[in-house]
Amino acid sequence: MTLTIFLLTYAGMALGRIPGFRVDRTGVALLGAIALLVSDRIAPEAAWMAVSFPTVALLFGLMVVSSAFIVSGFYDWVARWVAGLPLGPRGLLALLIGVAAVLSSILTNDVVAVAMVPLILQLALARGLNPVPLLLGFCFAANTGAAGTVIGSPQNMIIAQGLNLSFTGFMAAALLPSMLSLGLIWGVLALVYRGKWLQAPVAGAAAPSFIPFERLETAKAALVTLVVVIAFMATDWPRENVALGAAAVLLLNRRFSSTDMLAHVDGEVLLLLGSLFIVNAAMAATGLPQEMIAALRDHGVDLAHPMTSFLTMGVLSDIVGNNPAALLLTPYLPRTDPELTGAALALGSGFSSNVVIFGSLAGMIVVQTAQKHGVTISLGEFSKAGIPVTILCMLLGVGWLLFLMGA
Repeated sequence: MTLTIFLLTYAGMALGRIPGFRVDRTGVALLGAIALLVSDRIAPEAAWMAVSFPTVALLFGLMVVSSAFIVSGFYDWVARWVAGLPLGPRGLLALLIGVAAVLSSILTNDVVAVAMVPLILQLALARGLNPVPLLLGFCFAANTGAAGTVIGSPQNMIIAQGLNLSFTGFMAAALLPSMLSLGLIWGVLALVYRGKWLQAPVAGAAAPSFIPFERLETAKAALVTLVVVIAFMATDWPRENVALGAAAVLLLNRRFSSTDMLAHVDGEVLLLLGSLFIVNAAMAATGLPQEMIAALRDHGVDLAHPMTSFLTMGVLSDIVGNNPAALLLTPYLPRTDPELTGAALALGSGFSSNVVIFGSLAGMIVVQTAQKHGVTISLGEFSKAGIPVTILCMLLGVGWLLFLMGA
């Protein structure tokens, strides 16, 4: 029964829903955990212990830090600054790609996408620019740029916590290729959308509604973020404690209510991760995953090899999603060369995420936001640029891993 529930849960994750019901990926994961609990496949105490508090606490704390930049109007200020520069469409695309990568590597890519995508879309429509290449560039760069740091994405946090990676070790192994990927993204989009940069301004398009920019609150959030990064790099303090301490400092605020701050914390992601921790723990207790990995090794497929874990992570990320893929693979990988293994997993996840819309949360945010404003980005339109971007980025990842391995 455990195997059946496990397979049904991940099948639902791959589909993104339960056919015939309005249940999304988070709902699927939660139903899987509930089914295991009520069928006595895992005890409540074991389920509670299965949820990694350090990982969930780290992600929660950093979400609160990022929400401080939302309520202070920082993201809105960045969007207005970018839109006001005297740049042509290709220059604007390059700048947005850089902004997406930098912000995502520090403030978590999904949160950055939620905050900035609506603003970019509305500003592009107001200027008479085709918003699609700008949105795709931002989305692709948010995914690949986030691969370079521990705090760039939830899956990176899962990988770093699971393999006990240092902040600087992770960055040394993954940051350079994640930054090099930005040039590939720009080149592909500039080629695919040549001659398609302009469109007639949308009549009656709603003007962007900006949050007032609070300089003092933004400076406070920036200072707290700087302290967090320094603590991650220069101390051995538990990262989850550092993140929670930063969240506490920012929640203790006279300008914004804690309700406003917590409204931007993605509770669904936290619930999804907690549910999958339970589902995976129940499966691990059966011994079947360990037997399967041993059987694969006997047949020449060794997940301990960085190239195998890189490609496996890439494929799984586009089937079940980045975070579930990280939760599935990380516990069963060796700790002999954790930085190399962590880089393989992070780059495999970030570089493969742009093939299809549902390959990343950022992709779904872009498409859904565009649809609300009357701009349709079909699966074909997304993948027309996403597939070549992914192929080039994955080749870059292979080359980088071979370099790290000394091949």
